[in-house]
Order: sequence, then structure tokens, then C-alpha cells
Amino acid sequence: MKKTILITGATDGIGLETARMLTAAGHRVLVHGRNPAKVAAVADELQAKGYVAELSIMDEVEALAESVRNEHGALDVLINNAGVLRVAEPVLDCGLDVRFVVNTIAPYVLTQKLLPLLGRSGRVINLSSAAQAPVNLEAFGGRGVLDEMQAYAQSKLALTIWSAELAAKLGNEGPAILAVNPGSLLGSKMVKEAFGVDGGDLQIGADLLCRAAVSDEFADASGKYYDNDSKRFAAPHADARDPQKCAAFMQALERVIGK
Repeated sequence: MKKTILITGATDGIGLETARMLTAAGHRVLVHGRNPAKVAAVADELQAKGYVAELSIMDEVEALAESVRNEHGALDVLINNAGVLRVAEPVLDCGLDVRFVVNTIAPYVLTQKLLPLLGRSGRVINLSSAAQAPVNLEAFGGRGVLDEMQAYAQSKLALTIWSAELAAKLGNEGPAILAVNPGSLLGSKMVKEAFGVDGGDLQIGADLLCRAAVSDEFADASGKYYDNDSKRFAAPHADARDPQKCAAFMQALERVIGK
């Protein structure tokens, strides 16, 4: 069955490879990026609808959601793929670390805004990572500066936490929500910039995202974490399994969004 699938960060890396694979399989892909020229090029290549939004700006995240809601009666899958690690200015004007905003907060806001389109049968696939570290709630709230790998690893654990928490909260009344590690050190622009290595085949990650989006293998995966390094559903970082720490993080997330 042909599905409508929105992929954030779809102009390069794993996002682009996933968009190509899903389009080739006959699905209707909506591509997002922050660079208008890149979005236009990918949209033209795939004959897809393109959306431009800077995910570090919440007004643009909400505008993206509104555009998708206005133009599509339903959305089958949301793949929250966009992410950042190394940036010139890590602290935004609002005082928050851009890694937390783009990697954790923007996907949460976008998911919440698109829940009516996703309904009970939809899926939300969140790009986590094998790099997960305990979340410093002070730094998450804009009080203190982390180095890039700390911020990145914490943002990915934070994303993994809210994936499971929102899945549990919605239950059968909302879409399936899961977090996945697409594979460590795949050959994305982010990996090359951060570690100076070419990395592995991007199709390793893209293949997983395609399966997570449309295959029966992931039909009952809501709230789970899939680790593509071990090729199985696995336990995330211990903090993502600690009810008190998860509750504290969700409270902090709602406070930050409320501001």
C-alpha cells in the first residue's frame, strides 16, 4: 500500500538515501530541509513535495507542521531524521543548546503538531544513536554549556526517552512511536565533519528506516528502541528505563517548550 511519508533532513545523508529508497518503492515522500536550493533539487529529483524549515526556530517548526496539515489529509509516517552535532554557534539566542533544540525538542513539537494526521495507524520513527549519555537537566534548560559530543549524546538519549514516554502516554489512541540507532559511524556529512572518517554505507541506515516505516516487522514496536549495530530491538541507556529520571526529563521538556 502506498504511504505518505515525511522525512526531515532529507536533502543529504541517511535522510536522502531513505527518501530515494521509499520513492523507488512507490511511496509518496515529503522532503524537508533547511536549504531552499537543496530542497528544490531533491524534490525535483524525486518528484516530491518539498518543505523548507529551520528546526532550531520553533516558529518554523510549527509552520512546517501547519503546511503539512493544510496540504495533506493524512500522514502515514513521520521520520524525524534531521540532526546536528558540530556547529559554529552552539548556543541559540534563546539560550538553549542547538543540539537539544534540533535533535530533541523540534522532533517532539513536530510530532505533537502532526498527531491528528498520523492517527492510530501512523508511525513516528525517531533517529537516536548508540551515543547516549545522561541528560544534564540544567544544561538542557539553557543553564550551562556542554561540549559537542556531550550535547549530542545527551540529546539522543533525551529523544529516546520522550519516544517511549509519548508512546506510553498515547497508547492505542496514537501512532506507533519508536527510536532507532541507524548504525554507528555511517558515512554522513555529520560523521565526516565530527570524526574525519568516511564512515560506512549509508544504505545500512536507510534500509532500517525503510523497514521501520513500512514493514510488518515494526508493526508492534511502539515504545521500543532498535539498535542497528546489533540488528535487534535492545535496551537503550539505563536512564531511559528509570521511571523517575524519565518523568523528570519530561517535566523539563514541557517547561522548556512552555517558555
